[in-house]
Amino acid sequence: MSPLPLLCLLLLTLWSTDPVQTKLIRVPLRRVHPRHRTLNPLRAWGRPAQPPRLGSLTPGNKTGFVPLSNYMNAQYFGEIGLGTPPQNFSVVFDTGSSNLWVPSTRCSYLSLPCWLHRRFDAKASSSFKPNGTKFAIQYGTGQLEGILSEDKLTIGAITGARVTFGEALWEPSLVFDFGHFDGILGLGFPILAVEGVKPPLDALVEQGLLEKPVFSIYLNRDPEGAEGGELVLGGSDPAHYIPPLTFMPVTIPAYWQIHMERVKVGTGLTLCAQGCAVILDTGTSLITGPTEEIKALHAAIGGFPLLFGEYLIHCSKLPTLPPVSILLEGVWFNLTAQDYVIQISQGGFRLCLSGFQALDLPPPAGPLWILGDVFLGTYVAVFDRGDTSTGARVGLARARSRGAGRGGRGAAQGGRPG
Repeated sequence: MSPLPLLCLLLLTLWSTDPVQTKLIRVPLRRVHPRHRTLNPLRAWGRPAQPPRLGSLTPGNKTGFVPLSNYMNAQYFGEIGLGTPPQNFSVVFDTGSSNLWVPSTRCSYLSLPCWLHRRFDAKASSSFKPNGTKFAIQYGTGQLEGILSEDKLTIGAITGARVTFGEALWEPSLVFDFGHFDGILGLGFPILAVEGVKPPLDALVEQGLLEKPVFSIYLNRDPEGAEGGELVLGGSDPAHYIPPLTFMPVTIPAYWQIHMERVKVGTGLTLCAQGCAVILDTGTSLITGPTEEIKALHAAIGGFPLLFGEYLIHCSKLPTLPPVSILLEGVWFNLTAQDYVIQISQGGFRLCLSGFQALDLPPPAGPLWILGDVFLGTYVAVFDRGDTSTGARVGLARARSRGAGRGGRGAAQGGRPG
């Protein structure tokens, strides 16, 4: 992700209904089970790089900056195809960036991640068209370089979409060695795209393969669940959430950035007291915020620091931990300890890690909070790019547990404050 100068959208009147349902394109998501991971600092836990200052980049720059902090904490990814016939790849669907890239068969022999993952072979595709423009992306926990190419994208039931994508030739960062995904498919706004490439979502809409630029992401946080979740293109599936959706305007259309009114920890601590900016980012596993506020939050819930910015919580205290409530568009979105504590079990040993982490983003981009997978696993998000009359918006509703019926309401939003 790369903060860029933009004019704020006018805050327009928003309706509180789900976008009109049309043909939905479904892409199943897989998840790496926690017991298959170890707490290895090479996985970039808690070591996000700070992005450049807002205004330091302009659209079309050679290098884009996408701070994907804690990518290795929880990996959600799905399958796409590139070329004719389709060559399959596992990609992370990332709302915090806007480029699509996969490793290439032409990658450097010294680039270990290329050889540990599936690679795109241009010679094996009859629909391939060379582009040759060089690109580079600096992620918060890794970097890569390569060339742009053009070919057909297969995603869900959509086939034949022509897209410009990156073939990674050089992935020097160890973080990609451990990734269970091959590449990344960005779902952010066009202005974040490196080299001014048209993002995949825009290409699908422009070519008439997707009626409107709307998608939703359901992440299954149940550690015993077989499925990892689902990306729905073209709308949302109410089977994933408990209605109604609460919509809020995107304030700066680069990231999916909205306004957060405040955060409460139990009844005794208020954070973001004067309101603050927050980004919904599937490329970030935890919830991040300014250092001093995250320290205060952990003092309130009894967390104590480990290496690399992680906080440990006594598992025995989970039943007594206070809720953390986030106020958005006048509605409280509540997180219980079961929501915001990551429980890892292996060999009879259980470890409880806080789902909150400090990340300081300097002005004018920051201070900034990021609602990552800890939040987006609890609340389904509908991302609506809108049009010239409505503007972009995000809808949120409590995720429906897989065993819940359609009629029941769980511990969802706390309602509008009195």
